Amino acid sequence: MSNLPTVCFLTGTLNAFAGAERMTAVIANALAERGYRVFVLSLWDSASVFPLHEGVEHHALFEERPSFKRMYFSTVFGIRRFVREHRIDVLIEVDTMLTLFTLPATLGMKVRRIAWEHCHFDEDLGRRARRVARWLAAHYCRHVVVLTKRDRQRWVEVLRPRGRIICIPNPLPFPFPATPAPRKNKTVLAMGRLVAAKGFDVLLHAWQRVAADASDWKLVIRGEGEERKALTALVRQLGLQDSVSLPGICQDAQQAYEQASVFCLSSRYEGFGLVLIEAMAFGLPIVSTDCETGPRELLRAGENAVVVPVDDANALALGLLQAIRGGELPTAMAIHGRQDASEHALEKIISDWDTLLAGGSPSISGSPGSGLCHQSGV
Repeated sequence: MSNLPTVCFLTGTLNAFAGAERMTAVIANALAERGYRVFVLSLWDSASVFPLHEGVEHHALFEERPSFKRMYFSTVFGIRRFVREHRIDVLIEVDTMLTLFTLPATLGMKVRRIAWEHCHFDEDLGRRARRVARWLAAHYCRHVVVLTKRDRQRWVEVLRPRGRIICIPNPLPFPFPATPAPRKNKTVLAMGRLVAAKGFDVLLHAWQRVAADASDWKLVIRGEGEERKALTALVRQLGLQDSVSLPGICQDAQQAYEQASVFCLSSRYEGFGLVLIEAMAFGLPIVSTDCETGPRELLRAGENAVVVPVDDANALALGLLQAIRGGELPTAMAIHGRQDASEHALEKIISDWDTLLAGGSPSISGSPGSGLCHQSGV
């Protein structure tokens, strides 16, 4: 009989193409592969847009998203019943907001709770309750897992938690590419949810200048979201119909990277920026905004990326032209990027989770000078 703890990931839903949901599936699958008994409990919708290992059991409290103000106590009791019936040893909350449910749901139970933060500390996504939830997580969860060293420092400085704040970066969700992308297509790739935070409106304004100087290059923005209508209108307004496409969600991200020659991240803020690691793994030169918190740790200006200020379309255009025109810099960025991305191979990151679930503290160092953090908390 296995001595490994029974693990449950608690999330809103897995039926959405988003970073936290994707990482939930990736880590859950990897743990199941290692022999853990793994559950995913979604608050609503038992469907998943991400493939799940046969050893991962996926359940949902509600068929559709309810009003949690009206269904608060039903949600709390539902979580408590699930944890008790399935004898969960470790409950991983895939959003610190879930602490508002799990704290009362697990009162008097021996379950070990881990909060997993996917957004940086200084962004509450417009919900003041998130600040309260983070304080509760910091003081009542056994551990809080954050994605960057900078974010860990903010948690420690502001909340002075009793529990440990652990930094475990996101892993590559696919095997490390054996060879880099050929970079034969004159294509700049951007990828992410079509929301204001990703700064795709700034990217389109920057591309208007790029298209004037490099008319044979194309910009492909992969993703879906609430800003699609506005971004499509902006493409028409700027006269970019011939050089910009928004083909929607990418079912095969690896193919998208292989077909590109440059990757651009135009975000106003990021929790981590996994797409940067993915693009670097394929040897794509990176042009990125210097936003908190992931890009500021993952990237080194002039070495593995061209880094520009946030919300500066002119600077972004100049950075893109620098990468497009070729020469020694893009090639050097591609080489350094692949080296850095290798530190995020799934087998390395899952070892941190393995150690954490066993009751220890992960202590893996990043590559020299990379600024990557796999260090344990205070």
